[in-house]
Amino acid sequence: MKALVAVKRVVDYNVKVRVKTDGSDVDIDNVKMSMNPFDEVAVEEAVRLKEAGKISEIVAVSLGGKKSEETLRTALAMGADRAVHVETDAKLEPLAVAKLLKAVADKEAPQLLLLGKQAIDDDANQTAQMLAALLGAAQGTFACKVALENSEVLVTREVDGGEETLALKLPAVISADLRLNEPRFVKLPNIMAAKKKPLEKTTPADLGVDISPKTNVVKVAEPKPRQAGIKVGSVAELVEKLKNEAKVI
Repeated sequence: MKALVAVKRVVDYNVKVRVKTDGSDVDIDNVKMSMNPFDEVAVEEAVRLKEAGKISEIVAVSLGGKKSEETLRTALAMGADRAVHVETDAKLEPLAVAKLLKAVADKEAPQLLLLGKQAIDDDANQTAQMLAALLGAAQGTFACKVALENSEVLVTREVDGGEETLALKLPAVISADLRLNEPRFVKLPNIMAAKKKPLEKTTPADLGVDISPKTNVVKVAEPKPRQAGIKVGSVAELVEKLKNEAKVI
């Protein structure tokens, strides 16, 4: 059984994001970048399934500029067998990402597709759902537990009332939540070995996918500073302020 895992290069979660002076985008010059944390969880889950004998091959795929290769090498060091880099400097929207991943999936024919539930840069939380729709495959989102059983995968996910478990026929698309697992620390020998693992390069044109944007960014701005809070003496005073001052009720 083959698993396809999508990984994205994003600004490291410990870095305070800055906006460019012209308000056109986020400034990533000389900023530490790393693998999207949710995608890291997805890679770890694929590796654990392989270690349990449920998966025979893990293919990591990333879409982006040349430096996305570093993210793929991290995935290979974690335990992926090979990687596919769809190289493009274009700013990709979730639908374009889903179409590119579908094109790669059509070529690789994986039974299991693992993605992070969202990327921490745009927080779109759309790609996994769009990919499942494009493939006509079953989907399990926000997974906190995954178990492969013969021709189906059991996905436990958190919902408002607790947890629910879905039995999905393969092939299936699963998006990983942070509570699914804790990614392993990558050791130096694995990092060195990852440099020798195969990494295939392709482009959106090679895959025959149109990645032209469907939306225009008008302006990017930092959020307004949070105002200081106040203390109230009673519930009645709180309700009065929420109703007459904040006007939220």
